[in-house]
Amino acid sequence: MNLLWLQSGGCGGCSMSLLCADTTDFQGHLRDAGLELLWHPSLSLGGPSVLALLQDIVQGRQTLDLLCVEGALLRGPHGSGRFHMLAGSGQPMMTWVQALAAQARHVLAVGSCAAWGGVTAAGANPTDACGLQYEDERVGGLLGAEFRARGGLPVINIAGCPTHPSWVIDTLMALASGSFGAADLDALGRPRFYADQLVHHGCARNEYYEFKASAEKPSDQGCMMEHLGCKGTQVHADCNLRAWNGEGSCTQGGYACIACTEPGFQEPGHPFQRTPKIAGIPVGLPTDMPKAWFVALASLSKSATPKRVKHNAVADHLVEPPALRKTRPK
Repeated sequence: MNLLWLQSGGCGGCSMSLLCADTTDFQGHLRDAGLELLWHPSLSLGGPSVLALLQDIVQGRQTLDLLCVEGALLRGPHGSGRFHMLAGSGQPMMTWVQALAAQARHVLAVGSCAAWGGVTAAGANPTDACGLQYEDERVGGLLGAEFRARGGLPVINIAGCPTHPSWVIDTLMALASGSFGAADLDALGRPRFYADQLVHHGCARNEYYEFKASAEKPSDQGCMMEHLGCKGTQVHADCNLRAWNGEGSCTQGGYACIACTEPGFQEPGHPFQRTPKIAGIPVGLPTDMPKAWFVALASLSKSATPKRVKHNAVADHLVEPPALRKTRPK
């Protein structure tokens, strides 16, 4: 199978993240899986004229198995797409993407900008940026709600800002082996191997969450849900189960989960590191938990919080270790 990667309206952060994949030989990793990288604007080692390659694909002279698009599609001004022209071609990038998507066996939106519009579509959105098949949570985008690639799947949304490199690599590997189908996508077209998890799963701060022992400032070790805007209990991703760079995650680094894999994360309606509340209760409650249950659980948990946990929650380092206890039954 061959792979073409295009970059549209975005920062290139997903390609930067891809460089942290668990391999010292990215090109060789793809080749070993039976994938040929036709072209990537930053990572290609060289090759024929890109414009000639794109023309060959559109005209059917070159097969295209995997089309990866990074960055939002810029439809402005007034639907012309001229805010982003593919250099040397005289045509808007969105026109190329539409033509190439029609030829591809599978189409992948790499990153939340390509999936939903993301940061590129924030604010007044003067460039009229959108995702490949979504505009925030609304189905449509550049290719339309009914689009299906030649392999029968809608756009595969590898959402994240940026994406975890393994989300990209694992999706490509599954497609290359023929082991990825419609049942492997969630309701928003994301690969379920990471989207069926919550960021909360495996979070190093879970003991603080259980006792509702909350951080009060960014350097504190406690749970960041109550005061500092963390949405890890609501957000679909396996960030704390699949360490970034083999080391950590946003929450482990002391930064709240801002829901970067979800549509509309770029405009939450409140400061990223502040939890919106009504009558002291966070507006965004954990997934699948009724409000009454959360209030009751939070009250009970806080009343049972060990002194050690309370002290450590508002410190920037461990100040009180766990007590020594015998672990064998008496």
